[in-house]
Amino acid sequence: MAISTAEIVKAVVNPAISIIRRTRTISAACSGVGSGTAVSVMQVSSQNHSGRLEITVAGDEGSVRLDRVLAARHPDLSRSRLKGLILAGAVSVGIAAIRDPAYHVARGDTITIDLPEPAPAEPEGEDIALDIVHEDDDIIVIDKPKGLVVHPAAGHLTGTLVNALIAHCGASLSGIGGVRRPGIVHRLDKDTTGLMVVAKNDRAHQSLTGQFADHGRNGPMERGYLAFVWGVPSRQRGTIEAPIDRHPHAREKMAVRESGREAVTHWEVKETFAGRDSKPVASLLACRLETGRTHQIRVHLAHVGHPLMGDSVYGPHFKTKASHLGPESQAALAGLARQALHAYLLVLEHPKTGDILRWESPLPGDLLHLKMKLEAAL
Repeated sequence: MAISTAEIVKAVVNPAISIIRRTRTISAACSGVGSGTAVSVMQVSSQNHSGRLEITVAGDEGSVRLDRVLAARHPDLSRSRLKGLILAGAVSVGIAAIRDPAYHVARGDTITIDLPEPAPAEPEGEDIALDIVHEDDDIIVIDKPKGLVVHPAAGHLTGTLVNALIAHCGASLSGIGGVRRPGIVHRLDKDTTGLMVVAKNDRAHQSLTGQFADHGRNGPMERGYLAFVWGVPSRQRGTIEAPIDRHPHAREKMAVRESGREAVTHWEVKETFAGRDSKPVASLLACRLETGRTHQIRVHLAHVGHPLMGDSVYGPHFKTKASHLGPESQAALAGLARQALHAYLLVLEHPKTGDILRWESPLPGDLLHLKMKLEAAL
């Protein structure tokens, strides 16, 4: 039962992007247009989000609290960032600095915000090659290779995606929470390949965080993965609903546990592969996440008896299955040296324009090689 790679995913030419224009209605009250609100912006850098902002309170912001009025007028600054600015004395009403986020303002008050230059990122930038699929002032989408850790942590303080993005983006990072750093809103495991989006400013970070939290329930967000698994499911498609929590004994692992958080994975069989005895031995599944738990696909598929090929953490007891493969397939699997998982699809709403953006990534070379050998049953 073989299908071509092109039938599974469409090849991507960098930058590969599909845009669906969607009309947005912006209320006059929110934008200030036609509301009688006087809003002036002076000495502000659109790239660096530094300088001075001056706002005249219109009285129609929906609250009299200082922090909420500022959030209504400047949704591009996160609430936590605004609170930090207020507590730091960077916000004045009239000529007096106000350090109370709950301070009540009145119609006609002039609020001044002094935005400092974003602080340098704590991780240092490193010149690491990136496969950039799309980049603009708000977001950057990359096709992550295997072996690249996303964020600095114990054991991986350098050589990460964050280090690479700090160096690549430079001054175009306007700051997340006042720090010049990329906004990581989702992650891929070190040895999982595929598409990732990263925010370059507070506004984009807020939007993407909300979209990933919603997981496409009420919006366009969609994340698709291709997974090579052991065995063949008894049905063509299905859904795994099983809560995930830390493993009770191996703390570096996750596990299906009643105490865990909700986790939902949808899957569909795209292709099946026979072993050298002509009996089905493995499958290619397309998976879609409805939640985003750590190691979710790996844990869920192992839980239902179809662990990822090459997954030494969640499927080591399936190593004997490799003996059913032909010698060339066994060699391709051994050469993989990682879990056979690729994030091939990413759909989201652009944080600024509202456009629906779609990217697809073809299988990387090592997984394509494995697929070819499995199809040939060699």
